[in-house]
Order: sequence, then structure tokens, then C-alpha cells
Amino acid sequence: MAELKYISGFGNECSSEDPRCPGSLPEGQNNPQVCPYNLYAEQLSGSAFTCPRSTNKRRILPSVSHKPFESIDEGQVTHNWDEVDPDPNQLRWKPFEIPKASQKKVDFVSGLHTLCGAGDIKSNNGLAIHIFLCNTSMENRCFYNSDGDFLIVPQKGNLLIYTEFGKMLVQPNEICVIQRGMRFSIDVFEETRGYILEVYGVHFELPDLGPIGANGLANPRDFLIPIAWYEDRQVPGGYTVINKYQGKLFAAKQDVSPFNVVAWHGNYTPYKYNLKNFMVINSVAFDHADPSIFTVLTAKSVRPGVAIADFVIFPPRWGVADKTFRPPYYHRNCMSEFMGLIRGHYEAKQGGFLPGGGSLHSTMTPHGPDADCFEKASKVKLAPERIADGTMAFMFESSLSLAVTKWGLKASRCLDENYHKCWEPLKSHFTPNSRNPAEPN
Repeated sequence: MAELKYISGFGNECSSEDPRCPGSLPEGQNNPQVCPYNLYAEQLSGSAFTCPRSTNKRRILPSVSHKPFESIDEGQVTHNWDEVDPDPNQLRWKPFEIPKASQKKVDFVSGLHTLCGAGDIKSNNGLAIHIFLCNTSMENRCFYNSDGDFLIVPQKGNLLIYTEFGKMLVQPNEICVIQRGMRFSIDVFEETRGYILEVYGVHFELPDLGPIGANGLANPRDFLIPIAWYEDRQVPGGYTVINKYQGKLFAAKQDVSPFNVVAWHGNYTPYKYNLKNFMVINSVAFDHADPSIFTVLTAKSVRPGVAIADFVIFPPRWGVADKTFRPPYYHRNCMSEFMGLIRGHYEAKQGGFLPGGGSLHSTMTPHGPDADCFEKASKVKLAPERIADGTMAFMFESSLSLAVTKWGLKASRCLDENYHKCWEPLKSHFTPNSRNPAEPN
């Protein structure tokens, strides 16, 4: 496959034409009486009309040309957060099992499994965390989400994503965001696994940098937007358009590929980002800065400084803090924290936390490094060191109290029943007769 090209920038007003149809974007207006090449004009709005988040497209046929939607089996996709009783205990999952292609072919949509979530999908306030497990490409099928934005984190296997805006190749250690209402289809090339953060009613933004200044964290220029590409393809057997609406799945048939957009302009687009480009900020004297310094994208709530969800990473970096317990410290907080591992070994949990698995620490439930990590980090002689080389862990953090689904607790067969035992060896180091115990360094 030829190398794909992209437009650089985050939230920019962009325009793109498929080079096979030069001049397909009309100049000076959005809805001429007759479009160039006899195309149809169509607008996709990602927010209220009074907010400037929309894209104007020129397509061979408008997306309205389909048969009626009908309800289909939603499989393991749910928005019912009352399936099981609440449980504040720390939870950890072993790598989620990918179905074997020799046993059953499963594409991206049929391989969606909702793990946990919170909020109300009908009032556009909340989120869901999904796992996707698939082994075959979506053939003459596409998907779009009426409920929210998908932030997709592939962990195993490359994703070739066809969208109405063009094509994106998304590999492990990259992420992509498919915003609400955008149609897409995914080709895979092997048994494939990954994570999805879905947010309702809001869009992902870059976090405010405050005293950091102009440069740092995820820089806008490193986000990539696909360039226009179309296919004028008839599908005699019918092309299936799958819609997630109010948490349920619906399907409609049409006779042509939906990826028939010849040109587009606007600022409401899909995009991807390579996590290796994240500019890490860290403590260079002592103690820890809060993990918010590792935020790549945020979906803000109506309360200032409080997010519906943050996407946070823990990338390779230098650790130089003096007289400091360097691994993540023990804590409780008002946020729910779901962690996943793309590759490598997370420094605070060397044992059972594996790539393709996950953990959930609920609101105000204590958590932190396991006993072995604590003992080693408390005794080591401190020196500048590389942390997390060859590793990429991430966190979906939310101000909402997340509820685990029935699949998450029972059907996955991956729940680690021994997670709590990693803290059992912890013992008291209290020395009442010594105010200043000897320091290892």
C-alpha cells in the first residue's frame, strides 16, 4: 500500500480535494446551484449551529440515500450501568482474549465489548470504555456513532481506517479520534485488539497549558488529518451502514460505498496522533508533579477544571527527582482511573499488569505500587535513570463514577481474582524512636 498523506494540525480549518477531481470545491460558497462534477453538497455539524464545528463535503451521492434503519443485535455493546451491583474494589483484567479467525470471523463492530461507563447517553453526558477484539476486516460495512466521539487506542495489529474524509493507517503507539457522526470502516491484517474511550456530548480538546507556556505535551502540529479520497463503487448485494443510537445498534442498506466524498473543507474531521511525539514534562528537583502533566487530550465538563474524561499516557522519560519515591505514590482521589498497557511493563506493577489487559480504580478507592515495587524503590540508591523505555501505559481518567458491565465482570474470563494480593506483603515500616530514618541515598 502506498504511503498515506495527511494534513498537519489540531482543530484547524482545512480543505482537501481528491487529486483525481481538481476544482471540486467551489470557490466562495458552500451550496452552489450546481456543484462541480455534478456532485452533491452536504454538511456535517459536530455541535450546535452557533458553534463553529462543521465540515462541508462534496460527494457523489448524499448520505441520505439509504433504506430505512432496522434494529440489530448489539452484542456486547451496552449503556446500561446497572447490570451488576456496584463494587468499589480494585479490578484488573488479564489480556482480553481475541477470537481465532479459524473459529469465527469477527470484525471491528461485532468485536466491540463495553467494559464500563457512566452517565446518561440520552442527555449527552457521560462516557463508555470499550474493548475491541477482531480478526477480520469490515467488508461492505461501515459504522457511525450518533452518541459520541471514539478515541481509539490500538494495542495489537494495525488499523487501516476508511473515512468520508480519507484514509488513515493507525498503528500501536498511535491513537485516532473518530468524531460523532463520521462514517468509517476498518481493515485489519491479523488478530487485533485495542481500547476505546467514548465521550457523549462533548469533543476532545488539547489541555490548557497554563504556566507551561506555548510548547509542551501534545503539540497541535503533530496531529494528522487524512486527505480527501473517494471510491465510486456500486455494491449490488448492498452496503450495510451500522449506526449506534442511544446505545443500540441499527443497520440500513444502500447500493453504493459511503466513502464517495470527493472534496471537503472545515474543522470537524477525524485525526490521528503518534504518542512518541508527546513532549514530557517532569519534576527535575524533588517529589512528583500530578499526572495531569501527562494529559494528551481532554473532554471537558461544564465545571471548570473538571473533565468528563482525560486521555493520559506514561511514556518513556527521565527520572531525576532527588530524595523522592519515584514510582507513582499511594493515593485515593475523586476520579475513576482505567489503565491500559500498549506495550512493555508499567513501572508500578511489574507482575500481572500485561499488554492488552487493564485495571480500574474507582472513585476514592486506594491504589498504588505493588509491594515489590515499593520495597525496591524505597531502598535503591537514586541516580538519573530512564523510566518506561519500551513501554507505553495509558489512563482513561474520569470525574464520573464508573460502573462495570456484566461482560466486564463475568463474560470476559480475564478478570484477575488475585489483584488485591499484590498489596498483601506490605508491612509497617513505622519507627517511633527514630524521627529521621536512614535514607538510602
